Amino acid sequence: MGRKQKRLLIIGGAGVVLALALALILMALSNQIVFFYTPSEAAAKHVAVGQAIRLGGLVKDGSWKKDGDDNSFVMSDGKGEITAHFTGILPDLFREGQGVVAEGSMAADGTFMATNVLAKHDENYIPKEIVDDLKKRGEWRPDNPQAALEGMQ
Repeated sequence: MGRKQKRLLIIGGAGVVLALALALILMALSNQIVFFYTPSEAAAKHVAVGQAIRLGGLVKDGSWKKDGDDNSFVMSDGKGEITAHFTGILPDLFREGQGVVAEGSMAADGTFMATNVLAKHDENYIPKEIVDDLKKRGEWRPDNPQAALEGMQ
């Protein structure tokens, strides 16, 4: 076997090892990827039951129901709504009309089962995607984001 053939064999072997390592890394990371959706996007894209996602929107006024540690509330982006269920203690800043991001998965009945709920410190927080959509349609009201969403429905 000549020098050229040995060199090609080593380069080919290194390429196979690198491809295998890359495949293993990508497989491991695919379980860690969590996509962000608004309620209308989650409904339109038919998110698979059990798939880990983040759902962002405003908590609809009058929708929050609490029974011990069990909480249910409706998340809205002005175009769509999804009922979310969460068992545990909600953040202190959680309230109706507040922007939140919930982590969890869709249930078979179309509701969202949250495992974690995040509330932004600014009471006017709305996920960027929703603000951009409202601005495109000329309905963005920075002084009253809840009224802007209600005007969309």
